Amino acid sequence: MLRLRPCVSIRSIYSTRHSKLLSPLIPSLLFSKSPSFLKTHTLYLNPNSTMSTSRPSAFDALMSNARAAASAKKKTQPQPQSKSSSPKKRKTLDHPQNPDKTLNSVQNPQTDESKKLINTPDSSNEPKSEPNSRSDSLLKVNESNKLRVEDKNTELKSKIVLLKKKAGDFKPEMMANWEKGERVPFIFVSLAFDLIANETGRIVITDIVCNMLRTVMDTTPEDLVAVVYLLANKVAPAHEGVELGIGEALIIKALAEACGRKEKEVKKQYKDLGDLGLVAKASRSSQSMMRKPDPLTITKVFNTFQQIAKAIRQHSLSFPKQEKNTKKHYLENNVLEKDMPTFPWEESGKDSQDKKKNHIKALLVAATDCEPLYLIRLLQTKLRIGLAEQTLLAALGQAAVYTEEHSTPPPHIQSPLEEELFPSRVVPSLLPYSQSILALKEFEVDSTLALKEFEVDSIAAKIVKQVYSVLPVYDKIVPALLSDGVWNLPKTCSFTPGVPVGPMLAKPTKGVSEIVTKFQDMEFTCEYKYDGERAQIHYLENGSVEIYSRNSERNTGKFPDVVAVISRLKRPSASSFILDCELVAYDREKKKILPFQILSTRARKNVVMSDIKVNVCIYAFDMLYLNDQPLIQKELKVRREHLYSSFEEEPGFFQFATAITSNDLEEIQKFLDTAVDASCEGLIIKTMNKDATYEPSRRSHNWLKLKKDYMESIGDSLDLVPIGAFHGRGKRTGVYGAFLLACYNSNNEEFQSICKIGTGFSEQVLEERSASLRSQVIPKPKSYYRFGDTTKPDVWFEPKEVWEVKAADLTISPVHRAAIGEVDPDKIPTVHVIAILCASFFKFPVLQNGVQALDVYLLMGISLRFPRLVRVREDKSPEQASSSEQVAEMYNAQKHNHQNNQDDNDDDD
Repeated sequence: MLRLRPCVSIRSIYSTRHSKLLSPLIPSLLFSKSPSFLKTHTLYLNPNSTMSTSRPSAFDALMSNARAAASAKKKTQPQPQSKSSSPKKRKTLDHPQNPDKTLNSVQNPQTDESKKLINTPDSSNEPKSEPNSRSDSLLKVNESNKLRVEDKNTELKSKIVLLKKKAGDFKPEMMANWEKGERVPFIFVSLAFDLIANETGRIVITDIVCNMLRTVMDTTPEDLVAVVYLLANKVAPAHEGVELGIGEALIIKALAEACGRKEKEVKKQYKDLGDLGLVAKASRSSQSMMRKPDPLTITKVFNTFQQIAKAIRQHSLSFPKQEKNTKKHYLENNVLEKDMPTFPWEESGKDSQDKKKNHIKALLVAATDCEPLYLIRLLQTKLRIGLAEQTLLAALGQAAVYTEEHSTPPPHIQSPLEEELFPSRVVPSLLPYSQSILALKEFEVDSTLALKEFEVDSIAAKIVKQVYSVLPVYDKIVPALLSDGVWNLPKTCSFTPGVPVGPMLAKPTKGVSEIVTKFQDMEFTCEYKYDGERAQIHYLENGSVEIYSRNSERNTGKFPDVVAVISRLKRPSASSFILDCELVAYDREKKKILPFQILSTRARKNVVMSDIKVNVCIYAFDMLYLNDQPLIQKELKVRREHLYSSFEEEPGFFQFATAITSNDLEEIQKFLDTAVDASCEGLIIKTMNKDATYEPSRRSHNWLKLKKDYMESIGDSLDLVPIGAFHGRGKRTGVYGAFLLACYNSNNEEFQSICKIGTGFSEQVLEERSASLRSQVIPKPKSYYRFGDTTKPDVWFEPKEVWEVKAADLTISPVHRAAIGEVDPDKIPTVHVIAILCASFFKFPVLQNGVQALDVYLLMGISLRFPRLVRVREDKSPEQASSSEQVAEMYNAQKHNHQNNQDDNDDDD
């Protein structure tokens, strides 16, 4: 691309390869009696262009014109030049749309444009230039392009509401305003984000996402993977460790530079708005440029995000945390910085930061309308539009059904008689969720077809969810969906080593009698519940070992000793496998299990075997895959047999989970006591044959957990997120005195307050937690925090930490918002109902009956009574905290809320 730049020095021109051409001109220029000639005329030259000697160059033409103009000026105006007749400034040329055409015009001295590149002082007396000058034409082309883009954006904004239509009524060709095969514009996704953010109904949101995906499938299916990842606010599968999460400081710098603002101004506006995305949207609206960059596309945005995320990961891998502490070591030993060796990660880190900042700037400069808002939120991984990943998966399955090529389901799904294969074919359970069916019934039209269509959508959604639970990789699922359809997805995408799945989890229970009641007439087993770190160990056919945490984080570098043990104690018959187990701190001399707090002191990355001080024992309890065969659909009894036959035990290194198979209450109670004496938390009870498959990423009723400490309380601990704190007083002056905790609602992507906690802290723990959270203080609560007006802490936090909390009880609260609207009306204590009815009579005169008053009551949340801190859960992210659904289930299960559970009290004493 041709780029003209000013040559400041004539001598520098003379030293170029054009010296032969310029030689005749240099003496007259250097010894000219009019120095203002050089001052008032800027010479432009492209040093990278090839100048031909067979004909006059563009530079020769410029110089000739300049000398001719100067001579004419001397003849016509012998008087000194006044300030008012100063030459007009030359407009800076923009990047030309057609480089070849521009090069020809510059090299050809016969064209009018070459004569107008330099304006002379008396140019006002010359005939006005033709409107086809290069700079004017560029401006007009740029203005035309800008208007065309704005028109397309306006058109798209007017049509975006079409995404809310029912899938059967939606036509993708009516939505897209780009040609088939063209890259999907990012503005389309941004406007869809806006549409989703303004909706609360799960069905409507599913329709929007489904129709959005169908539009992409219809026009540019190769962009579908990127669109799905952006909807999930990810750039790669979780186990690859490629994440964004750009810090606020870097985004503020990039935003300030991209928008021509000062960082102080950006920070002040951020403090007022509380959302950097809103700051970016407001900042971009005032920016104007000579030439607007090309509109953003999905591919451009997603590829840039991946480059940023991979740069972060590469720098982290190149310079691990232990190595970075070297400089701190020198400072602690009073070594001056000038005497320290060089630290390569500092220079590399600066370069990395600059690259990331430039990537962000490039995106922001090209962004329009609401694009900056969502660019920033995506970069921070804080999209927060109320789109749960399960909704995205359901929409993806439904979108695949409506594609022309794969729209027809197999015969067994079309048949209305296959109720045993699809037990969800129960009309009463579906009617509340299908407005179209209700509408058909009102007009006395046969609703069988509509019900069937709705059922097929549901089955497709279920298939995608199940496949994603065993292969959480959109790069594999989406292409398979496009090529083979949703009905063949389980065949084309299967469970495989190297890709971790979410662990199966257990439901809490409060007594042995409850276990026997739930599992009556079923064979079940009881295993020790170890107090360690859940791990999924993958052994690949090439002999490599990978270890993943419960949230799919790669922990292989954290446990090199585990890698060695697995390779040593596996039997030769096991060529590849996936093992579900618990890694527990273990004292091999005393042959004793150590508390979880000891395990948490191990380094988290790049551990060297010789540095290990805390030994680990592997307690294996399940086998999910063996020798190219997935086992998750097999019964636990079969999986356990494979487990026992594939490994050799070695005490203190590798052991099978201690277990018994019994339905005798007294025997189970003794086994529980033995587990507690062995430093375990309690028991895990599992069905052996019936309903005994492994259910990834699910908290199943087929697994129950029984903890000794919780048998007289709520049945289980809760994992909660501190979102605020209150300043301490008296002895707690200088630290936080209490904290506001919240559970997580994945459907609405919000944190709901559940309690205020101030007990369970030693002075040391309180100081540690206060110091840790001070760095997470934010000026105002996040828009996705839900709390009562009367519960406003002194400071607010970013949602970063997860705390395990015990409590005596759960109760209805007018202050907190946990599980709001999810309480079972049958479980509401009578005294509370009476109180609400009375309150509605006096305080809410509009309410005339108990049902309406009860509805108001159901808008109240749940809180914990007498909460106390157990520990910090470093193995969990805030989004993996206890869900509002779990909180509601625990409240509904409380015995004092069940009128028919009075007889159970004696059994559990």
